[in-house]
Amino acid sequence: MNLEQVTNTYDTYAQKIGDRKRMYETIASTFNVKRALYPGSHVDIAPSLVIPHVIYVDSFKGTIRFFKHLETVQELIDQRKEYDEPCIIEFFGQDYTQPLDIGPVDLIISQYAGFVGQATKQYLKPGGILLCNDSHGDATLAQVDETFELIGVMSSTNEINQTGLDEYFRLPKGKDVDTTEVKKSMKGPKYTKQGENYVFRKRI
Repeated sequence: MNLEQVTNTYDTYAQKIGDRKRMYETIASTFNVKRALYPGSHVDIAPSLVIPHVIYVDSFKGTIRFFKHLETVQELIDQRKEYDEPCIIEFFGQDYTQPLDIGPVDLIISQYAGFVGQATKQYLKPGGILLCNDSHGDATLAQVDETFELIGVMSSTNEINQTGLDEYFRLPKGKDVDTTEVKKSMKGPKYTKQGENYVFRKRI
């Protein structure tokens, strides 16, 4: 793949999923993120536009084919990145539940890729951030996990709302969450109030 093909692949995907760059930028600037892990990333390289060092993990053949042209991907990022430091990207073409030979990261990104937070939390430094949604129940599992503390919900304008957090993850009629069912169905429950993305901090 040449630069034009890499650019078209990324831009087409970004149009399909929506541009997440501003969301990543808010997280990166708020929590001084310099190194992030993105399991199940597909070709969403938007984090690298605002975070100097990002580690991507995906077993999908199309993603492996895309990142095989790492220098070309880096060339695209260098054209668009919004920081002065050199850009570092790493890619592991594997299932993210398998061991990764990496050091601690400041941020884990979980977007529509299963139980990312649970499978990779050992790589997150104490005090680090898990940014996740609940499409597959990843945010639900983080909410009931002693490892994590809910500290914010991303608004539609990509701002972090840190008030009224106890209103989230509540089921109608005060029912309890059945985590066994969440793991089995890989779906987040229908809560009385839901956010698109949740911000958790790993407890120290």
